[in-house]
Amino acid sequence: MPGGRLTYEDRRRIAAWLAEGLGYAEIGRRLGRPTSTISREVAHNGASAHYLADHAQQASSHRARRRKPARPAEPATDEQPAQAVRDFVDRFATLLAATGLPRMTSRVFVCLLTADAEGLTAADLVRRLRVSPASVSKSIGYLEAMELMRRRPDPGGRRERYVIDDDAWLRAWQADTSAHADIADAAQRGIEIFGAGTTAGARLGTMGRFFARLSEQMSGSALAETAVYDALTVLAALVHADRPLTRGALATALDWPRDRVTAALDAIQRQPAIADPLALRTVGPRTYTVTTRPDRLTPAQREALDR
Repeated sequence: MPGGRLTYEDRRRIAAWLAEGLGYAEIGRRLGRPTSTISREVAHNGASAHYLADHAQQASSHRARRRKPARPAEPATDEQPAQAVRDFVDRFATLLAATGLPRMTSRVFVCLLTADAEGLTAADLVRRLRVSPASVSKSIGYLEAMELMRRRPDPGGRRERYVIDDDAWLRAWQADTSAHADIADAAQRGIEIFGAGTTAGARLGTMGRFFARLSEQMSGSALAETAVYDALTVLAALVHADRPLTRGALATALDWPRDRVTAALDAIQRQPAIADPLALRTVGPRTYTVTTRPDRLTPAQREALDR
């Protein structure tokens, strides 16, 4: 059965979701189980309106005892973790699944996360999670594609072992940062296509600013405090002058070296969020002015203000 046997916690959730009126397919999706697993579980242990977790757990245990003879309890070992460890894996995996990671992949990941330095083989994972080798293989491929784990030869045999490196978090962080920057760039291209004054342009502008700031904060590429201060000073000068100014005019008025003005202008152009809600505009050769950001207000808001 994909995902292993239903646990008591699974049955409690099934009972609660049935009481809320959810269908078998939706319950299966939330648990990461086939719809048929849920329908059989309810059919074996009472109709939807009478399904009780305690009764279902007792009935399941009774059927399991009839199917195979009892055997002495085995001590907890590394290959057969104590119940507390299994419970932790299930709870932690549920939290990860809530972030979008597939449930089975989450369980495999937490097993690797809590393994020793040598990692685990596919057979280890199958025994620990009580799932099929195919389920483990699919989850391993998913984690490997995300660069959250790596393979290495088993010193004692021909099997591979799976481990999580200490820098896995850095790689995942960098991948997210790059993706956020790509989304911000794509949103900017969308604004150019649809126009900043359209509803689509305004939405894309809000989205682009959010992901651009997120990328800056995550990558640690935010400008130094002095650079931000200089950029804001240049913006204040342009607002106060209320007319376009050249770099030379700005340098003279601020009593700064020209390269300092150039660095401040470049900083604003690289990270437009510095100027929000204003926008720096180039109106001639090395000549600049400021205006309001066209994507800060929606078309309806601008129309209302223009009345």
